Amino acid sequence: MLKVKDGRPAAPRALQVQFWEGVRSGLGIVEAAGAAGVTHVVGYKWFRLAGGVKANGPVRAGGRYLSLAEREEITVGLAAGESLRAIAGRLGRAPSTISREIERNSRGRRHYRGLAAQGQAQCRAARPKTARLAGNPELAAVVTARLTSRWSPEQISAMLKREFADQPEMQVSHETIYQSIYVQGRGALRRELAACLRTGRAVRKPRRKGGDRNGKIPGMVMISDRPAEVADRAVPGHWEGDLITGADNASAIGTLVERQTRFVLLLHLPHGHGADAVAAAMTEAMAGLPAQLRRSLTWDQGREMTGHRQISAATGLDIYFCDPHSPWQRGSNENTNGLLRQYFPKGSDLSVHDKARLDEVAAELNARPRKTLGWRTPAEVLAEVLAQDTA
Repeated sequence: MLKVKDGRPAAPRALQVQFWEGVRSGLGIVEAAGAAGVTHVVGYKWFRLAGGVKANGPVRAGGRYLSLAEREEITVGLAAGESLRAIAGRLGRAPSTISREIERNSRGRRHYRGLAAQGQAQCRAARPKTARLAGNPELAAVVTARLTSRWSPEQISAMLKREFADQPEMQVSHETIYQSIYVQGRGALRRELAACLRTGRAVRKPRRKGGDRNGKIPGMVMISDRPAEVADRAVPGHWEGDLITGADNASAIGTLVERQTRFVLLLHLPHGHGADAVAAAMTEAMAGLPAQLRRSLTWDQGREMTGHRQISAATGLDIYFCDPHSPWQRGSNENTNGLLRQYFPKGSDLSVHDKARLDEVAAELNARPRKTLGWRTPAEVLAEVLAQDTA
């Protein structure tokens, strides 16, 4: 029979499935709850119990577990005298799945009822289970140490596979790490560790769109005219750049990322982030690089790049500009700026950080393993590129 709480039967699992389908598709909680036929109070409750993570919630119909609709189909098929193989074929399931379902949740074919079977399955699924990290203190300690060092869960997961290749009990997926922080009912990791994540949030949220920018920079060469060798990352020396700004846009740090190696340079801008200041800082940063690492730079259409001709003449860089509202055209730089917000939070005063601090942060980022580099570090890959050029 259905699980009862506070004198009322719990909402069928099918409604939860429909609610989470709506959330995953981008609906708000209120809208998703309305689409599922439950109140917004129930929707917020389900979302809160899942830790505010959109990937949580019941598996959709056709997934790993049978849904209420599928169980009702089994009931109808059995009543019509269909074989288990025929029912399974109509549902897209294995015949053994249907056979086990009937055996587990009834006293035989004639006694199987989909609604009752759904309630029994929900009761079994609700049993407490020990989370992976909660049951392995040694693994939890390693993960905590890396999170404290500002490694991402995905980097930690890859590191564990490499360092503990013969110890599966010391390996864990990045999603399990996220869940251990977000869903406190699972225990294992302290909620305060959410501050070590790139976003610093304990709940996943969709990204917001950037604001509009007005005005055009004279003499821009657009990204559509950029050579193909830049796009395929086959040749080093092509950079992406941008500014991250502080409180009220009063302070800023320039960020440069080499597209092939993901190597990071940070520009110290103690005297503001106007065109002259940015041009001077970029010229100084590029001066110490060999010619093969000074090929091109891609930037957005910020007014700080009004002096792009001056920069190009001083550094030898060909400078290209992204289309408006197209941050993905500088994907490596956008990703790096997200990492940098762990060190330089939004709304803070960035002018308090001197050049030594910026160099320290850049060195730390360049020493982190990156998935896109086969879990090598940007510093390692850059060293390999330079060694090949001198060989």
